[in-house]
Amino acid sequence: MKSNLSFQQLFKQLRRHRKLAERRDPIFEANKAAKWIVGITMASMVVYLIMLAIMLALTANDSRRYTSLEFIMAVSPFILLADFWVRFIVQQTPSQIIKPYVLLPIPKYACIDSFIITSLFNWGNTIWFTLLVPYCLMSVVFSYGLLSALSLLFFFYIIILADSQAYSIVRTLTTHHSIWWLLPIGMSVIIISPWLINDFDYFLRTYATIGAEMDTANFIPHLLALIVLGTLIILNRKLQYNSVMQELGREKDSKPIKVYSFTALNKLGELGEYLKLEVKSLSRNKNPRKNFITATIVIIVISALISFTDIYDTQFMTNFWCVYNFVIYAATILVKIMGFEGNYIDVLMVHKENILKLLTAKYYFFCLLLIFPFVLMLPMVFVGKWDIMMLVSYGIFTAGFQHFLLMQVAVYNNKTIPLNEKFTSKGGVDNNYIQILEEIAAFSLPLITISALESFLDNTYAWIVMMGIGIVFIATHKMWLRNIYSRMMKRRYKNMASFHAYN
Repeated sequence: MKSNLSFQQLFKQLRRHRKLAERRDPIFEANKAAKWIVGITMASMVVYLIMLAIMLALTANDSRRYTSLEFIMAVSPFILLADFWVRFIVQQTPSQIIKPYVLLPIPKYACIDSFIITSLFNWGNTIWFTLLVPYCLMSVVFSYGLLSALSLLFFFYIIILADSQAYSIVRTLTTHHSIWWLLPIGMSVIIISPWLINDFDYFLRTYATIGAEMDTANFIPHLLALIVLGTLIILNRKLQYNSVMQELGREKDSKPIKVYSFTALNKLGELGEYLKLEVKSLSRNKNPRKNFITATIVIIVISALISFTDIYDTQFMTNFWCVYNFVIYAATILVKIMGFEGNYIDVLMVHKENILKLLTAKYYFFCLLLIFPFVLMLPMVFVGKWDIMMLVSYGIFTAGFQHFLLMQVAVYNNKTIPLNEKFTSKGGVDNNYIQILEEIAAFSLPLITISALESFLDNTYAWIVMMGIGIVFIATHKMWLRNIYSRMMKRRYKNMASFHAYN
């Protein structure tokens, strides 16, 4: 039986359901404080965007080569690329939140359409206006008139919306298979290809031609942008629906599972069994395996870039890539600690301190994983670019402090992450702001620390301090792991109820 509600009525109901679902989410209360911090971060970003707008406006006003419209269009590829890649942190795709609605007697595309419309008119698509509006006021309005400024803002809004649809398509395809990551990488290369083909000045002149057309009140750029947006919406709509239907109608994998005994770990007793669980979880289940493969590919690519090119040889970039490479596994997988375990949380609660042994095994396992990026970055030491002391100190710092920091989310992670389902899980992707803050801290705190140390100390002494911090946390890992376990046990009933709700 089909619903008699109009699309407008359905849209309002679905919007209401999504808002209620967010408020009823078990991690809503835990996220409140984190949301305040994220809000402050966003406010800071707005301030930086306004400052950037002032800098761009002053540069455009002083330029004798480009008009204001030409100049902002010349730098627009950087805005689009930043907008696209940042969306991977915060935005869901429609198919990832569709499960509660697919069996309702409503038109088959109603849910998809309503979520696409919601994503189009999301406040996040207007964040760039904090850069564009000040720029227009300072460089466009008084020189070319209000209509030119509105034309520029309208054009940018269209391409930002197109960017949101492109993200949704790419996010869905990459969930199918990691090979689709080649699509956004290829598109990014195409966007900056004028720079790669010739030089940066040629890159600016290429995109400045769009601004030149807008200078003459030509609306062809707007028309082309609308055509691109419409095409992407149609493609995204079809893709999201097909993805959901494919997930719901998929057949069970009947292939026999290869069983590996890992007898060498038997000597470790119960700890060895939990280490086996970590290995089997990554090898047998699609979503953990995908996270592991993605992190491994990123580490290999970064290691190749820093080993065979000299574009990242500054002191800051050296510190950044070394820290980043070491923490990728933890920031990709460990930060979701207890999420995958939520699928069998009842089993883990059967015996006393099972969770503590699990936490200990995870800590040892991710410390062992650090060997991989360490080996891949050794060529930098062999060719004389990096010091072995730096590599060792950052590795120890990650094993100690970074893992300590990221494992704290085990107390608050209470949403079950599906082991194999991709699109129709109840929770979709993670929207835990505590995880987001932990990841930001994991990347930023080491850089702030080492930058501060290097400003007062010789590099060698700075590395020794970083190593010392890591050693302290490694030596005390049993104490802080037990502290995490104790805090988890105080919340165990609340967390278990949440895990069950998302199974």
